[in-house]
Amino acid sequence: MNKTATIYGINGPVIYLKGDTGFMMSEMVYVGKEKLVGEVISLDKDITTVQVYEETSGLKPGEIVEASGSPVSVTLAPGILNNIFDGIERPLEQIANVGGGAFITRGVSVDSLDRDKLWDTHITVAEGDYLHGGDIIAEVPETSAIVHKCMVPPDVEGEVICCASDGEYRIEDTLVTLRLSDGTEKQLNMIQHWPIRKARPTSYRFPASVPLITGQRILDTMFPIAKGGTAAIPGGFGTGKTMTQHQIAKWSDADIIIYIGCGERGNEMTQVLEEFSELVDPKSGNPLMDRTTLIANTSNMPVAAREASIYTGLTLAEYYRDMGYDVAIMADSTSRWAEALRELSGRLEEMPAEEGFPAYLASRLSAFYERAGMMHNLNGSDGSVTIIGAVSPQGGDFSEPVTQNTKRFVRCFWGLDKSLAYARHFPAIHWLTSYSEYLTDLAAWYHDNVSPKFVDYRNRIMALLNQESSLMEIVKLIGSDVLPDDQKLVLEIARVIRLGFLQQNAFHKDDTCVSLQKQYKMMEIILYLYKRCRELVAMNMPMSVLKEENIFERVIAIKYDVPNDNLQLLDQYLADIDAFHDRIMEKNA
Repeated sequence: MNKTATIYGINGPVIYLKGDTGFMMSEMVYVGKEKLVGEVISLDKDITTVQVYEETSGLKPGEIVEASGSPVSVTLAPGILNNIFDGIERPLEQIANVGGGAFITRGVSVDSLDRDKLWDTHITVAEGDYLHGGDIIAEVPETSAIVHKCMVPPDVEGEVICCASDGEYRIEDTLVTLRLSDGTEKQLNMIQHWPIRKARPTSYRFPASVPLITGQRILDTMFPIAKGGTAAIPGGFGTGKTMTQHQIAKWSDADIIIYIGCGERGNEMTQVLEEFSELVDPKSGNPLMDRTTLIANTSNMPVAAREASIYTGLTLAEYYRDMGYDVAIMADSTSRWAEALRELSGRLEEMPAEEGFPAYLASRLSAFYERAGMMHNLNGSDGSVTIIGAVSPQGGDFSEPVTQNTKRFVRCFWGLDKSLAYARHFPAIHWLTSYSEYLTDLAAWYHDNVSPKFVDYRNRIMALLNQESSLMEIVKLIGSDVLPDDQKLVLEIARVIRLGFLQQNAFHKDDTCVSLQKQYKMMEIILYLYKRCRELVAMNMPMSVLKEENIFERVIAIKYDVPNDNLQLLDQYLADIDAFHDRIMEKNA
């Protein structure tokens, strides 16, 4: 029989139990008559402290708290994809059907996954096989896009003494029976339970070597992220954090997307739901939701569950990584998660650190981001978890604790700039405040798969943008007319780079997602234009003459004028630049 205790004190989502309860640290408990879900977060000989993942109004001292005997865990089995859960993996659609309507009823108890649905199952093992943790026992087409691989739990191994034949099974039906080393038998079905705060084991971690291709030029070319990498997108209100994450979720070459709405507005999650269900996956032609899971913990949901939602999404991602898939997590936003930590820390009367955040903010952030990586799994497959976390600093101040601590643990920083956003330059990622430490790690991949000149071109484009920044300081003081023509040319080419390359239109069919080949050719054309113009300027041709031609505007318009399926049109631009050069020479001969 499970242990029980009585409530002694209540402080918002934190409740206190008096006496030696016998509960375990991080154990899941059921609180009060409505059996609200909670977790043990502190133990001493006199007081046990529990954080409750649901609204605690109406609870009173003396009510019973019952231990579950296990830590807060998620259920892992077919049915996770094309679904939307709350922060502790309760399916919102089922909750609405039970009678919750638009809001979650307190204490509602529904299964995380459908236990009655029959899945078409192909058994991949035979009697006599010896299986280790992580080995695949069955394959189930979970959606039209993803085959779910049912695995042996990581801590189990033994010989197959009985296995089912191919057919339709529920997730609870026994598929394989193992004889363990101690002679006991263990029946395996499609379900695994895994604690959300514990990383799933792997064989080893690979160094970063393959980029996550997003189709966004400023990300793929200027500040790339590796598969299994970590990135932060900090920015003030309205600068485009959520939109940038939407673009990556829609167009990146990850196999599976886990989108965690952590403390954000409900209408943003509604937008994700509506957009993703209408979108077609460009790789497979299937609905995008077929490879997506949403975890919604909106700003009006209990604050403690916000803290758990990040770990829930991470555990689901690691589970699909173990099958050999590349998974990308969009966490929107880690600032709201940190605010939940701050609120709970305050209620626990812990000593506050900077801006009231708990002293362990940095270690919690590092533990979260460290669970990313490209791994060699226990079953011999390779998979990755890439974490892209939005940060919402108050007032857009990047010096606040969450942004500064996040910067310590991520290797890719895409800093959004409100002046760019207000000027309608999207994505509003500023090229001078952003950086990517993956560039050198990925240089070999770009060399082999795109072009040996790719990284060199990228560095030359970046150098021109830095030059523009220096020159703009002079222009602000004394105007651009006093600059020599070679410096005026740098400003003009930098404008072409900003408008024609860095700026991207999410609503244009050819510009919303761009292949690396097109990105490379666009850089080549811009740099060739710069080279030919520099030759003319060296021959004392004034910039005013060069700007009379339409060539700069034509190069800016490449992103709209050249369809993604007809890249050979780009070669014509090099010829046009040569023709422009010759015309100027003839005019001024």
